[in-house]
This record gives sequence, C-alpha cells and structure tokens, in this order.
Amino acid sequence: MPSRDQVSYFGAGPAPLPTPVLEEASKVLLNYNDSGIGITEISHRSPEANAILAHTQASLRKLLDIPESEGPDGYQILFLQGGGSGEFSAVVYHMVSLWVGALAKKQQQGIDEAAKRMRLDYLVTGSWSLKASQEAARLIGAEHVNVITDARRCRDGKFGVIPSEDTYTRTGNNDDVALTYYCDNETVDGVEFPSTPSGQNLVADMSSNFLSRPVDVRQHAAIFGGAQKNVGTTGITIAIVSNRILPPHAEMADSKLLRKLGLSVGPIVLDWPTIAKNNSLYNTLPIFDVWIAGQVMQRLLEQAPGDKSPRIATQAAESNKKAELIYSVLDKHSEVYQVVPDKSVRSRMNICFRVKRGDADAEKAFLKGAEGKGLMGLKGHRSVGGIRASNYNAVSVAAVEKLVAHLEEFAKA
Repeated sequence: MPSRDQVSYFGAGPAPLPTPVLEEASKVLLNYNDSGIGITEISHRSPEANAILAHTQASLRKLLDIPESEGPDGYQILFLQGGGSGEFSAVVYHMVSLWVGALAKKQQQGIDEAAKRMRLDYLVTGSWSLKASQEAARLIGAEHVNVITDARRCRDGKFGVIPSEDTYTRTGNNDDVALTYYCDNETVDGVEFPSTPSGQNLVADMSSNFLSRPVDVRQHAAIFGGAQKNVGTTGITIAIVSNRILPPHAEMADSKLLRKLGLSVGPIVLDWPTIAKNNSLYNTLPIFDVWIAGQVMQRLLEQAPGDKSPRIATQAAESNKKAELIYSVLDKHSEVYQVVPDKSVRSRMNICFRVKRGDADAEKAFLKGAEGKGLMGLKGHRSVGGIRASNYNAVSVAAVEKLVAHLEEFAKA
C-alpha cells in the first residue's frame, strides 16, 4: 500500500488538500482546542464555532480583497450547503426576486405584463454553465432565459472556445436583465475566462478556480463556488454577495407576487437574505468543513507577503508556473498530445488533452503508466473522455514535475 507522499493526485474534485491541514484535522476530530470533544461534536452556535466562522471569513477577505462594510459597497461572505448545483438554483431565486421586487416598487399596475420582459442572460462556455442555464429554464421557464453565447456553435458542436463579446446576443435593455451568468472555469472542458466578462448584475461560478488568482470582486453582484476544489472538503459552498442586492439595500419580491406571476419561490436554506441575516447559521452549518477551509486559507496567507495586495497573488504565480510546465511539454510533443481547448482560453486548473488524437489504447497505456508512477486521478470526465490533469492549489510543483517527466517519457517511447 503506497504512502501519501508516494502518490500525486490530479483528480478534478474532491481534490487534494495540504497534508499539514489533514494532519491537524485528524487531531481536532478527536479533541478540539483541548476541550475534550471533537470539532464535529461542538454546537454550531457555540463561541468556538463562531470563532472558526469569523476566522474563515476574515481570511477570505484578506486573500481576495473583499470590501467589508454594512453599506451598499460591502459584501457578505456566506457558507451554504448544496454545492455549486444548489447555487444554480439559489442564483435564480434571488436575482428574479430582486428584479421583480424592484419592478413592484416602480409600478403597481400591469406587473403581469411587465414581468414578461425579464431576462436572465447566460454565457454557455462549457458543461457547467450549460447545466446552470438549463436549471434556470426549468425553474422559471425558457422564455425568460437568454443564452447570449453558446460556445459549441463556434466549434462544431463541442466546447473549447470563448466567443468574442461582440458576437453576444445580449438582452437589448439592461433594465430587463435580472442577471448575467458565467462559469469562470469549466472543469469538464478545460476552458477558463482570461478576464472578467461584462454584463448587468454579473454572477460567477468560480467553483474550480476559486482562490487560484486575483478576482475583481467589485465587478460582481455575486460569486459562488463549491469548496471541494481549492478550498476544502465537500460539504460547504461559499457565496460572496454584494450588499447592493441584499436587504436593506434591496427590496425582494413578496412570495405571493412571485407565485402569482408563475415564478418559483426557493427553499429557505438557499435564501441569501436569510443566510446573511443569520451569519450562515440559520440551519446547522458543518463547522468542521468551515474549519478546513479556514486552515487552507490561513496557509495561503502565510505564504504571501503581508504588503502584497491581493494576497492571493502569490498562489496565482505558482498556479501559472505549474500550468505552464504541463502545457509546455504537451505543446512540445504535439504529435502525441493534443490539448482540447483553444490556446487563448486554456484552463490553468483543469488541463484537458488527448493522446494520439483520442486513440483508446494509447490513452489506456498512458493512464496505466501514470498510475505505476503514483500519478493518480488523470482520467478525463466520463462525458468527454481523454486525459485531465487538475492543477489545484494543493498539487505541488514536485507533483507536476513528476507528471511532466511521465509525459516526456511516454512521448519518446
């Protein structure tokens, strides 16, 4: 049986965690803070749990330079359950309620007819943004969902590019746009936005590149991400939500009005105003998962100079370095390896490629050879096949160098 230091894991999620964090976790599971009880046994409303929550929120603010204020310019950091897929729904529930609430405030008559103008603009650039757009259509009706770009139309029905913004079919009137949605990094397809797109009420799914590079939080109404890639364990989802779209700075629609208009009313556990009002403790929050995320964030802060802003820039440099090492050898041996997405939108986190143009035997041989060297988790997503090396934060430079050596050796065999 191999030891942990003999295995380099490149799985797409759940992803590897820093070994020192797991070692400390094994201790606090049995006895947290010398209390005699384990961290999973303490009350989520205890002073200890509140301290964990506050530490994790403060660490994230420092890493991403998230504005802290009770005014409209501030942002709330929320911890929820349900994963990124749960937030596909939460985003729709909230932004639709926000739009209808603003409409009801402006006019009392003819709301039914006016509500027909509402649109949710979606940038579909991969499998996850596609699923998000489909969930929106399921919840409120396809007539309200405007897919302003579908990258498959530019690549023979397959994902792998991000079309130019001047080709987007945006909703004509900004006042009709409840949200503009994009997935910053597509885990399945290996596509990452090189810069933030523009759009009214911008919402981003950053599940698979969260805390891997600086983000201009102020450009967004909301950002969310599942924790199980770069941040922690499966069990919590992090949402960064602008105060501008939360009470008391925004008025949400009454649930009776939403039902009258044939629009969905979401479950309370996905309701951002409720979660914000209760500091993420409306229901039982898995505090152990929040603690893990806080420890991971603390390590990132300790690796970054205190005078550098945002502090995540240090990790970004390492992520870029590791990705460049892998892409360099793939491009060097282009007759053996074919990178799936266009070079302009290659993901730093999920490096997707084929071996000998998708030859099944060659790809099986590549994976078998990799596993023999302790390089695990390299099989591509079941929906697209191929090879996928996920370059998350806890994947060390040494692990990447081992993978590069295998790529070189296989290409020359």
